[in-house]
Amino acid sequence: MSRSVLLQLARDSIEEVFRAQFSINKSALLKQHPLLNEKIQTTINLYIDKELKGSYTAQNKDTSLLNNIIISAKKAAFEDRTKNVLSTSEYLHCNIELLLNTPEGQISEIDSAIIGNTLKD
Repeated sequence: MSRSVLLQLARDSIEEVFRAQFSINKSALLKQHPLLNEKIQTTINLYIDKELKGSYTAQNKDTSLLNNIIISAKKAAFEDRTKNVLSTSEYLHCNIELLLNTPEGQISEIDSAIIGNTLKD
């Protein structure tokens, strides 16, 4: 099953840090998906075996959804002060939850781990 553009963007953001290089083409994404220009409060939660490993909420009302996802994913993985920095192995086993607070209400999407499915009950 393919990932949504938003969840793929969250994964790509974390992978940029692991690879120590910028690989996200913001201009191309904005051209292909103009809704990424919208100003939407974004939260990224990272879970391993249903345990929260990192979380960040971008609350800047002047920042685009594109930038909010990139910032939130990186901060949840590497700057959440309550948890340890996410290792490569943990990243491969983590589920990513994306929460968008829109005027119509909250939208939630979850991306299963790359290795193993930790969403099992």
